[in-house]
Amino acid sequence: EMDDEDCERRRMECLDEMSNLEKQFTDLKDQLYKERLSQVDAKLQEVIAGKAPEYLEPLAALQENMQIRTKVAGIYRELCLESVKNKYECEIQASRQHCESEKLLLYDTVQSELEEKIRRLEEDRHSIDITSELWNDELQSRKKRKDPFSPDKKKPVFFLTFPRPYIVYMLQDLDILEDWTTIRKAMATLGPHRVKPEPPVKLEKHLHSARSEEGRLYYDGEWYGRGQTICIDKKDECPTSAIITTINHDEVWFKRPDGSKSKLYISQLQKGKYSIKHNHN
Repeated sequence: EMDDEDCERRRMECLDEMSNLEKQFTDLKDQLYKERLSQVDAKLQEVIAGKAPEYLEPLAALQENMQIRTKVAGIYRELCLESVKNKYECEIQASRQHCESEKLLLYDTVQSELEEKIRRLEEDRHSIDITSELWNDELQSRKKRKDPFSPDKKKPVFFLTFPRPYIVYMLQDLDILEDWTTIRKAMATLGPHRVKPEPPVKLEKHLHSARSEEGRLYYDGEWYGRGQTICIDKKDECPTSAIITTINHDEVWFKRPDGSKSKLYISQLQKGKYSIKHNHN
């Protein structure tokens, strides 16, 4: 049994011991914090200096990944540039071919129109007998200026008389000549007792047989229809592939792979300026 003094003494010893332990624990905790803080500061300095392994290994992986992606992006850029360049060259070539084709078609059209006009002029020259003196006299008289000081001269009046009741026509000489030319041309064309002289026609030799029948094209023993793929060949040019879209009486429309449309005249196929064949590819 312990008396009160012993208990109090024992209690005070225990309190002193607990205070010492708490003080030691606090000192150890502060010391540990300072050591950990110094370690973290040292590691941060290594990272800033670029010497920490924990920083260098991920950095090397990132740099390697960056180099790979940069290389792939460069290759992809070169491929895109090459593709755009090829597409540009294709567009230029297609535009030039389309321009050349349209120029040839326009040349043939103008040539056909001029040949038709020449043919009509030849017909008029052979079917109408008019002296050029009348035309020249009338034109020269119209070109002369009227002198204001000269006395007025009465112009000759042509009277076309008919059985009563009649009408008197007062026309200019050139108008009468034009009407007379029209009448003579109609009489030469429609008169059964007159034989209309045929003008000399330049016969063209067709190298190939080509014609259109009921929406189809016959060319050198083969038939071509709408929607068929053909190969168009022209001298001094590379053959081109196309699809027939429309076949008319004297022309054939087709579409190229680039989407542009153009046409060929059947007369061009007959003359050998162009040649076509089935494309089985």
